[in-house]
Amino acid sequence: MTNRWKIKNLTHEQKKIKDKLVSELGIDPVLCTLLVGRKIHSFDDAKDFFRPNLSRLHDPFLMNDMNKAVGRLNEALGQNEKILIYGDYDVDGTTAVALVYKFLQEYSSKIDYYIPDRYNEGYGVSYKGIDFAADNGFKLIICLDCGIKAVEKVKYAKEKGVDFIICDHHKPDKKLPDAVAVLNPKREDSVYPDKNLSGCGVGFKFMQAFAVDNNIPFSSLEPLLDLVAVSIASDIVPIIGENRILTFYGLRQLNANPTVGLKSIIEVCGLQDSEITVSDIVFKIGPRINASGRIQSGREAVELLVSKDLTFAREKSNNINQYNDTRRELDKNITIEANAVLTEDDYTNSKRKSIVIYNEQWHKGVIGIVASRLSEEYYRPTIVLTKSEQMITGSARSVPGFDIYKAIDSCRDLLENFGGHMYAAGLSLKEDNLEKFTDRFEAFVSENIEPGQLIPQIEIDAVIDFKDITPKFFRILKQFNPFGPENMKPVFCTKGVYDYGSSRLVGKELEHLRLEVIDNNSKNIMTGIAFGMHSHNDHIKSSKPFDICYTIEENTFNGKTTLQLMVKDIRPSDEN
Repeated sequence: MTNRWKIKNLTHEQKKIKDKLVSELGIDPVLCTLLVGRKIHSFDDAKDFFRPNLSRLHDPFLMNDMNKAVGRLNEALGQNEKILIYGDYDVDGTTAVALVYKFLQEYSSKIDYYIPDRYNEGYGVSYKGIDFAADNGFKLIICLDCGIKAVEKVKYAKEKGVDFIICDHHKPDKKLPDAVAVLNPKREDSVYPDKNLSGCGVGFKFMQAFAVDNNIPFSSLEPLLDLVAVSIASDIVPIIGENRILTFYGLRQLNANPTVGLKSIIEVCGLQDSEITVSDIVFKIGPRINASGRIQSGREAVELLVSKDLTFAREKSNNINQYNDTRRELDKNITIEANAVLTEDDYTNSKRKSIVIYNEQWHKGVIGIVASRLSEEYYRPTIVLTKSEQMITGSARSVPGFDIYKAIDSCRDLLENFGGHMYAAGLSLKEDNLEKFTDRFEAFVSENIEPGQLIPQIEIDAVIDFKDITPKFFRILKQFNPFGPENMKPVFCTKGVYDYGSSRLVGKELEHLRLEVIDNNSKNIMTGIAFGMHSHNDHIKSSKPFDICYTIEENTFNGKTTLQLMVKDIRPSDEN
């Protein structure tokens, strides 16, 4: 599928801001263009951006119900009540449970954790979990990364003498559960300044408030920031505002002195001798933690994350690594099967704007990953469904700019349960409603999606010449880290480049391009790698000019570090 290139252009007002930043900061105008695109409008904004500081975290008591939550927790600890930390089985939920459990363990011996079984209990708060709490004398459940829609279940818990404190970040309905406290920055009545926290991030703010109320130094929370960073990166929440600060310090903790459990995962990933980045969490650390809940049990992930024994942690990490291998095999096979169905239905030539695909045999634990792969390949909002406990259940993934949660919400009368975000959601429905749901979902998508959202687009931050890529330029560019949603790694475009004579095909199947190119304006030579772009080789070797868009990376080989271009797309210059 051909990509559209969209070069970001500054408005007249933004150009004035950029010129002001150039004057105030004394750095390259291209870097100032990048800052303006990230809503950095002043010297002070730039200082906060380049120098994240924990002192700039918001007052946790600005969050609705925080006083109630801290008061109930103080009461539980003061009366020596049993407390159950309850969380979802994904990375965000398990890191949140691990963080709150590890912190409160210092102040209570009557504390345990509970992760629902993906297959027997499903997503979120379960009656089985509440029964476990009631039968075992737990008076308080601290619920993390779920619970915002558990109105009936919280009512059921109350009847059994069990209180709830809900810490969630998913979109709430108009009616909130009747819990002691509902901590969620996305509440309609929320005045909290940052709406983008992860579920673990909300749990962290709760512990921060508890620490403030009990004169516990903030430094006692800092060793847990690695868990927050893992949750933020894995849950793909915007890395701006508080999340940027938490990720910055969390990565520092992860690299310098990670918790025992995370240290063992880092070893299994082979990352112990490299600087760990958001990308490493997204593609290596996060999937392994997730694999536990997908294939076996999310509780095992928490056992690992709260472990203080490195030998035990290494054993658990090896188990989780094996689950990840199983997950990869399942994910690969189901993706092949799904593609075969779409090919047989001639989906590519159909006028449908969405994909809803169902197979009762597919493994529930990996359908979210398959949905992601299909949405990337076909560039359509995608729902992958399977059967679980006499119900159809599934995962939804979207394309940039389209709110799939809203699309699913428009079909809520056909659903038994649903929840999620703009780009990812989960749902369950009765088999009788599948055909109606598929048609209604397709109708909503067709009516509301913009034509441009159905074509893959590469957003280019700036057009530059190779001469702009100096050591100082890259040194400052590195300070834009940590990268993630709403602060993605900058993409540059250089036009009219030529093969310097030594570009060549590489890879086992000669499917990649190793580039050595020179640009028309500065005559500087740059090397780069273009994965899977072998089809451009003939044009490149013809000595005709072409345009490239890319990110700039460091490449270390034989102890020597150089800059190289990670090429995202190539097109002949005459296509402009």
